Parts: sequence; structure tokens; C-alpha cells
Amino acid sequence: MGLFSFIKNAGAKVFGVGKNDAEEKSEATAKAAADELKTEEAGARKLEETIRDLQLNVENLKVHVDDDMATVSGKALDQSTKEKVVLVIGNTNGIASVDDQMTVDHVEPEARFHTVIKGDTLGKVAKQYYGNAMKYPLIFDANKPMLSDPDKIYPGQVLRIPSLE
Repeated sequence: MGLFSFIKNAGAKVFGVGKNDAEEKSEATAKAAADELKTEEAGARKLEETIRDLQLNVENLKVHVDDDMATVSGKALDQSTKEKVVLVIGNTNGIASVDDQMTVDHVEPEARFHTVIKGDTLGKVAKQYYGNAMKYPLIFDANKPMLSDPDKIYPGQVLRIPSLE
């Protein structure tokens, strides 16, 4: 699938409280770099754990975080699982892009992605993509288990919009 862009400061927090860019740049010590690496490694492990907890099964799942970019590899059962893994990672606070290096067992058509803006509802998004607001359950179902309630979406969140085919 390639490289996906996300809004860095939207989404779930898995990296804890970090320093701002000015503070990080002012610390030129090896200890600061080592601490950042440990934080990125811990964040990557937390993302892997979250993916497993959501029962998104990917063989040999590996997430690597470098600054605000995450690279994910492994073998997903299908395209839907692959896309959901990308969204779990990308919808994480602090991640601005995801480099998808995963493969799939069962190739399917790729879904489109929609970045939620203020005022969006799943019905409004369904109307935009399908011409019918009542098709919002298709979008909700396509984003489970990351979404637990169709009324709980937030600006900056990226959603899967499956094809009607």
C-alpha cells in the first residue's frame, strides 16, 4: 500500500508525555538520543500489543517507530486487516506517517480513506461516499474494532471507506 500521512497530534496517546521540539533540539547528549530511542521502541511495542489486543492477526508483526514515522511489516490475512493495522498505527498521537510494508494472504480491492473534519458524522461521510447517509453502518463495521460507537469519531481521525463492490 505504501506511505500514508496522518495528523501527528490527533489520536490515542501511546508515547506518554514527551518533550517539545525546542527542548529536544537543545539536548545534544547521547543520553537524550538513547532515551528517545527507548521511548520509540516502547511505543512500537505498545502499538504491536494494541494490534494484537484488537485481534488484528498479522503473522510476524513488526512495528518500528522513528520520530513521527512508523513502519509496519508482517503478513495479514486480508486487505481489511492490513488497512485496519495501518489505521491503528496512523491514528496514534505522535505518528504523522505510516510506511506499510505488509503483505496479504487474500488480495482484495483497497478501501478509500477519509480524514474526519469538524462536523463529520458517519452518516455525513456515508452520504459523501455512497450517496446515502443510511449506509453509515458499512463504515462503522469497516472500522471495528477501532470504533466502538458510531457517534464517537473525532477530527483528524482517518477512517476506512470500503468499496460497495
